[in-house]
Amino acid sequence: MSTLHLLVILLLAVVAVLVFGALVYLTHQHPAWREPLVVGFTGLGLLAAVVTLIVTRR
Repeated sequence: MSTLHLLVILLLAVVAVLVFGALVYLTHQHPAWREPLVVGFTGLGLLAAVVTLIVTRR
């Protein structure tokens, strides 16, 4: 793997952690919406689906 690929993977991991944390924090502030971890993992799943679609189109 080239350095560019590793950098992109690292940035995607950082974005995934930020999305997960933001969703968990948001649902923690509004508990009537849903369970925080379920919403966080759902957000990560959607992010992974989008990344998979982008990577497979290459």
